[in-house]
Amino acid sequence: MSCSVNEKPQFIGVENIKVLESTSKYVTFTADALFINPNDIGGELQTDEIKVFVNDNEMASVSTESFEVPAKKEFSIPLKTKVPTDSLFSNKSIGGLISSLFSKKAKVQYKGDIKYKVLGFSYTYNIDKTEDVKIKL
Repeated sequence: MSCSVNEKPQFIGVENIKVLESTSKYVTFTADALFINPNDIGGELQTDEIKVFVNDNEMASVSTESFEVPAKKEFSIPLKTKVPTDSLFSNKSIGGLISSLFSKKAKVQYKGDIKYKVLGFSYTYNIDKTEDVKIKL
């Protein structure tokens, strides 16, 4: 019986984009990057500055520690970022923010790369997911 380690985990998608917390200093956004690993052996995934855009304006980036990939299993990587509230009120995003306040929704996009490594084999996943999230005021 041989171990399968040359297949890359399948990227399923990004879901559960939402506002976790909003304070006078930060708005915290979270999301889950979903994968399934068909391999008999795990590996590791690492994010490399996934950019976070709010209403088409780059607001922050997400980088995480290496994440251990389980063998033969579906799993998710949590993506969490804090956007300074004052950047939401900057001149470049004020029009989108006013629109968001009236509609109580914001367009949030995660864009960047997640890298998978196992036994000398590596693969880069390109992430580009946009969702409208509800803002609780």
